[in-house]
Amino acid sequence: MIDPKAIAQPLVDGMPEEIKVTHPFREMIAMFLRNRLAVFGLILLLAIMAFTFIGPYFYPTDPFEMVWAPFTRPGQDDYIFGTDYLGRDILSAMMAGGRVSMAIGLAAAVISVVIGVTVGAFAGYYGGWVEEALMRFTEFFQVLPTLLFSMVIVALFGASLLTVTLAIGVVSWTAVARVTRSEFLRIREMEYVAAARSGSARDAYLIFRVILPNALPPIIVQANLMVGSAILFEAALSFLGLSDPNVMSWGQVIGSNRPYILDAGFAVAIPGFAIFLTVLAISLIGDGLNDALNPKLRQR
Repeated sequence: MIDPKAIAQPLVDGMPEEIKVTHPFREMIAMFLRNRLAVFGLILLLAIMAFTFIGPYFYPTDPFEMVWAPFTRPGQDDYIFGTDYLGRDILSAMMAGGRVSMAIGLAAAVISVVIGVTVGAFAGYYGGWVEEALMRFTEFFQVLPTLLFSMVIVALFGASLLTVTLAIGVVSWTAVARVTRSEFLRIREMEYVAAARSGSARDAYLIFRVILPNALPPIIVQANLMVGSAILFEAALSFLGLSDPNVMSWGQVIGSNRPYILDAGFAVAIPGFAIFLTVLAISLIGDGLNDALNPKLRQR
């Protein structure tokens, strides 16, 4: 008779002594933490969020209040970032504007992901004429100049915070749709999906409960990168004067001081640098998530 212990023992001996059962979530965290650039991006993003969300409690100044002479240089008269063309405190505007810019980026990314996942999931799952029609629809949006299209939407429906967010979300979903379609085409042919289909599972169950959870890693990475893209979009629209003048954002600070960039470049450079750091942090985190959520890389 074959001793089961004799068969199992070599397998056990070949495993690391400190752990015999793998924990994917712990492995993902460990993989992310090993990426120094990703950790730096996370720390940088947390610092920016602390500046924008906690800073106003220690520096409670209305960003729309005219506090001093216009274009006071940074560091003069106790104003760390100086004042803008109306004499408003740029430091206060940076704190208030950061919350709005990041909120727009997050909300626009959610809208893009919802549209993109829906289109990509149905195209990848059903295939055939459904895929053909949905992908031609995606290509139609993809070939449109995204900034110009968003400008048209804002110009038609008004430069409100809601309109800007919807405009950014509506023009930015095509990348998510293509990633989702690609993952659905790959996963739908796997055995566990065929087993669930043979068990008379409905299409909605297969799409949202079986395939989608397994397709999430690349979608999460793409959604993370879209937050940074949405922040840049908002800044571009504000730079062109297509933003709500009654809501402070980093893009609004840049747009309102744009005519005076040669006389007081710091009023544009400071919020521009904040946008650069935020998008950089989000991009570094996205790279780390891509490595951490990739099972092939975790097995190395």
